[in-house]
Amino acid sequence: MAASPDKARKATKKPADAMSKEELLGAYGRMLLIRRFEEKAGQLYGMGLIAGFCHLYIGQEAVVVGMQHCLKEGDEVITSYRDHGHMLATGMDPKGVMAELTGRIGGYSRGKGGSMHMFSKEKGFFGGHGIVGAQVSLGTGLAFSNWYRENDNVSLTYYGEGASNQGQVYESYNLAALLKLPVVFIIENNRYAMGTSVERATASTDLSHNAAPWGMPSLAVDGMDVQAVKAAGEQAVAHCRAGKGPFLLEMKTYRYRGHSMSDPAKYRTREEVQKMRAEHDCLDSARKRLEELGVSEAELKTLDDNIKARVQAAADFAQASPEPDPAELYTDVLVEG
Repeated sequence: MAASPDKARKATKKPADAMSKEELLGAYGRMLLIRRFEEKAGQLYGMGLIAGFCHLYIGQEAVVVGMQHCLKEGDEVITSYRDHGHMLATGMDPKGVMAELTGRIGGYSRGKGGSMHMFSKEKGFFGGHGIVGAQVSLGTGLAFSNWYRENDNVSLTYYGEGASNQGQVYESYNLAALLKLPVVFIIENNRYAMGTSVERATASTDLSHNAAPWGMPSLAVDGMDVQAVKAAGEQAVAHCRAGKGPFLLEMKTYRYRGHSMSDPAKYRTREEVQKMRAEHDCLDSARKRLEELGVSEAELKTLDDNIKARVQAAADFAQASPEPDPAELYTDVLVEG
């Protein structure tokens, strides 16, 4: 039997450095944008306007928003197929992201990549990757490039607790530790790899300890608290920028929806999901703190309305954008040296 949500989420972490009201309001707005965008994507999928696989990030917003607070221009982000939240957090245009989801020419990959394969070199976002764990070695390669060029850029490499068991992940740990590469490995432990709970698939009871054989420092973090994520992220990124090598963060988080839109999620109870929403939702906790800091309910309502309008505009743009011309099948498939 799987452990209770509360027990599974317990994290050994430093006390969170409190964000200022302005910082927290900005973080709340970015988390809310991801939440509303993903809700709209789910609606469009149900209408048949998004095809193929579609993995929603609802519930995990605090992880990528908190980590993004720690970055500067030139840093890189790479992740798995659950990538819409990461795109929006890096500043990619919701219109381009939604157009790509719907397979339209106005998308970031000109309608050819879909949900799992979008990129933006301008925003330092190096994908969305559909192969489980593949992005970890690529993220380590980004860090190798920074090390070779002797800059102080850092690679944030995200993957799930299921992918953390892949052999290439441990190979990446070894190379990163050996060369002291500036990479933050981020395990988004949402407790279920597709339909298998982490307790049934992983002998290690604390994934933050996975870095120990390579002498890599690590932290387990409450991934449902954006302020805790930011505090841990700042520590990890500073470690990398100082040339001390890689750092591992286990973000204890939770996804409210199924693994993908085709997943009925019968492997967990409705009560478990409702308990997480009621007691640990990242938006609820941030909103409560903002109200304590003097932000009015009316201000938060206006923010939500503006974000809903922005997401609706992205959906309208996507549906109005043409489908790719068949000639696009022959573009972007060969790079001549």
